[in-house]
Amino acid sequence: SMAGTKRYTTAFHRPATKNAAKAPKYPRSLKANRNKMDEFSIIKFPLATETALKKIEDHNTLVFLCEQKANKTMIKKAVEKRYGVKVIKVNTLVRLDGLKKAFVRLAPDVEAMEVATKIGLF
Repeated sequence: SMAGTKRYTTAFHRPATKNAAKAPKYPRSLKANRNKMDEFSIIKFPLATETALKKIEDHNTLVFLCEQKANKTMIKKAVEKRYGVKVIKVNTLVRLDGLKKAFVRLAPDVEAMEVATKIGLF
C-alpha cells in the first residue's frame, strides 16, 4: 500500500494487482494423476553379462538397468517389492548410453543365484 508515498520520479508506478486463488469449476486435464515411477518402470531389466554373473556368484549382488531418474532408495524399494527379497545396499552408475546401472547387494540369508534363476537369468 503506497497510498501516502511521495515519489520523486516522473515514471508511472502501477499499483500491485491482487492474484485470486484458482478455483476451477472442472479439471483442465482428464488424465489421472498417477505415479509414473512404480517398481516396474524403475527396474527395466536385469543384466546377464559375464561380469554381472560373477557379481551374482561372488558378492551376492544382482545387476539391473534402471530408470535414470530413480535414486538408490527407490531402486531398493522396487527390488524388494518386485522380487520379495531383502536388500542390504545399492550402488549405482550412469552408463554412457544414459541408462542407470544398479548393483543390488542382497542380504546374506538370500541367495542371489536362486533369485536370478527365479527371474529367468539362466
